[in-house]
Parts: sequence; C-alpha cells; structure tokens
Amino acid sequence: MAVVVALLLCTTAALPGGTALAAGTPSPYAFAPDAQFVPGAPGSADAALLTPGTTYRSSLPSDGQIYYSLELDDASDAYVSATAVPAAGSTIRSGDGIKIAVENSDGRVCSSDSETFGIVRTARPIATWAGREISAKHSSCGTSGTYYVVIERVSTTTSVPDTWDLELFAVSEPALEQTGATEAPDDWNSAPPAPLTGDATRREGGSGFASAASIGNGVWSSDIEPGRTFFYKVPLDWGRRLYATAELGSSNSGEGSTGSGALNLSLYNPARGFVDEASATYDGRQKSAELDPLPPVAYENRYARPDHLNGMRFAGSYYLVVNLAAEVAEKYGEGPFRLTLRVGVEGASQAGPGYAGESEPEGLFQIGQAGAAGGDQAAAAAGAAGSGGGSAMTVLAVSGIGTGTVVLVVLGVWTVVARRRAAAL
Repeated sequence: MAVVVALLLCTTAALPGGTALAAGTPSPYAFAPDAQFVPGAPGSADAALLTPGTTYRSSLPSDGQIYYSLELDDASDAYVSATAVPAAGSTIRSGDGIKIAVENSDGRVCSSDSETFGIVRTARPIATWAGREISAKHSSCGTSGTYYVVIERVSTTTSVPDTWDLELFAVSEPALEQTGATEAPDDWNSAPPAPLTGDATRREGGSGFASAASIGNGVWSSDIEPGRTFFYKVPLDWGRRLYATAELGSSNSGEGSTGSGALNLSLYNPARGFVDEASATYDGRQKSAELDPLPPVAYENRYARPDHLNGMRFAGSYYLVVNLAAEVAEKYGEGPFRLTLRVGVEGASQAGPGYAGESEPEGLFQIGQAGAAGGDQAAAAAGAAGSGGGSAMTVLAVSGIGTGTVVLVVLGVWTVVARRRAAAL
C-alpha cells in the first residue's frame, strides 16, 4: 500500500496545473507541458519563427523590444497571445505591463495592444494579444509573406529591472466561405441577469491556460491563498452569453482594507485575447467582482470598438482567471480563503459563420460533442470523488481527465488493494 501511496503522490504532483498533495510554494504559473522554447531576438533579422497552432515559452527583458516572425498566407487571420509571468514576490508598479504588436515587412502595424497591472499591484500572470486580420481597413497586412511579432515591457520610471517569463500562443482563423455582415450586432440585451443561487460544486482552478479547470453554468467553489491565480475555462457556442462573478468569503482575523484590486477576475477568449476584468477591495467582509454584461458570441463582434465587445468574436473555450493579491496575507493571514464563482451561460446555440477551412490548432473556435462532454464528465467526477474518495481522490478525478492513462492505472491499483484488504478482514 505504501508503494501505491507514493505513486499516487508523485502522479498528483506531476499533473499539469494540478494541486500537489505535498506542501510547498506553488509556482505562479503552469506553462503548457508541450511548450517549445524560443528566444526573442533583439531585431527582426534574427526573429525565430512562430507556427500557428503551437505554444512557446520565452522570456522578456526589462527594456528593449524582442522579435519573433510569422509566415502567413493571404486568406487566414492570425493571432498571437503573450502571457507575462513575473517571478513570485516581484515588485510591481501600477504602470508596469506588456505590449505586443504584429507588423508587416515594411514595419506597418497590423494591430497592437497592451495590458498593465493597474490597481492590482501584485505579481501575477497577465496576457495580451495582437493579430493580422485581413480587411479593407488593413490593406497593407492582407498579403502573404513574413510578419513580425514585437513584444516589449510597459514600465514606469521606477520599475525594477528584472526578466519575466513568457508563454506565447499562436493561432490562425480560416476565412469565411461567404462574406457576411461587417457591423457588430447592436440589438443584444445588456441588462445583467439575476444572480445564480444554489449549492456550490467544488472545483479547484488550474494554474495556467493549458491546465484550466472546466466549468459551465452553475456555482463553483474552491479555496485560494493570497498570491495565487486560478484558471477556469467555460465552453461557449455561437449565440451563447457568459456572465461571471467571483466572490471572496469573509475572514475572522485581521482588520483594515487592502485597497483596490485585492480580488481580480479577468476574462480571455479562446485565442487568449483579453476581453474584460473586474476587481474588488477586501476588508474582511465578503466581497465580489462582477464582469460587465457581455454580448452573445458572434463573428461580427470583431467589428465593435470596445475590447469587451470585440473580444467575444469566437466560439470555443473562454477563460476566467481569478487572482487574490498577495497583500491580503499582510492583514488577514495566509488563508486559504473561500472563493465562489457564479457562472451563467445563456442563449440558444446558433450555426457558426461557415469557415472555409480549419483553424490552427484544429477545433479551437468550435464546441463539439467532445468539448461539451468533457465539462459534464469533469463535474460528474468531482461529485463522485467528493462523496467517497477524500481530497486526494478529488484531485485525481478532476485533474486526471485528459491527462493520460497513468492516473487511471493508479486509481485501478488503489481500488484492487482496497478490495484485497477488505477481503482479508
């Protein structure tokens, strides 16, 4: 039995983004296990190639631009998301952040965006994106050839000169078979729905985009420590809407307000493009951060001006990212604190826009039976484990889905050993 327990502990600790049973300081971010290392070049001449459909790992210096390249056709749109990961305990200023741009071979900017830590001045993963979209507004970016991804730090004059880790995610979106509307829908209901009620289902968050825990419509809970960031993914089909609120439970210890941004809830789309965020202070009483109402998922949302509207342009898995600021520990201790997510998914699924080909990675912008079933299986496994397996079994049941047969082998051995012991009594 000791061998089984040892194997169980090793397997659980190795699960990507999973919660290890052994004590230890968690990493601020779980990079994709298949991420390929690629260096950022100081100029375009030596820029390493990024291939759509692939995840990469790199690093971002405190000053200067770094370059990567893309080889694109004259039909597909392409996007690159950059997730910046400062080291745990890094000094963060409100103006610190990351900027990304995609440029053509003449140095013209196809698109650019930036993201800063803002009022949430704690070391945590933040992500932003840029792309090459083929449209009449960007005619200089509509040809095939070499394009460049340019990334740099956004910093204040007092920023600490340290290096941040980077995760890059390159994707492509095929052209449409037939051109449709070129204006964003304006007839959606922007009124917030009634808040979800009912008992919460336990679901631990992942530690990165690649290990995000699957959730759907309902109430979900977990425990979170100051400084931690949890990732969840919610499948959204065309025509469906997402509502989300993160709540932090009350504390009986400590006093005083932590200031703005103690609890932060961010939303990213399937290409890991930033959509919107909300934050809340914490003074020991229960607090909540609620996203503004979002439109139903529609291809035409890309023509809207605000980010929280045009980001809702794809079907696929959307990411809810929750961070509890490290500063909370200074007034209220190390926790953990009870986190509750109220997630609403409404609206009828609609037919997609009619793509002329496949995305890279394949299936990124669609919700199939496998994707929908995965969320249901994860919820069922969590419930079954919670009723009779203990905390270790819960971790395996939820995190093990899609992580390989080794988890199933461990569970099988565990079951056989338990039955033999019972028979011997």
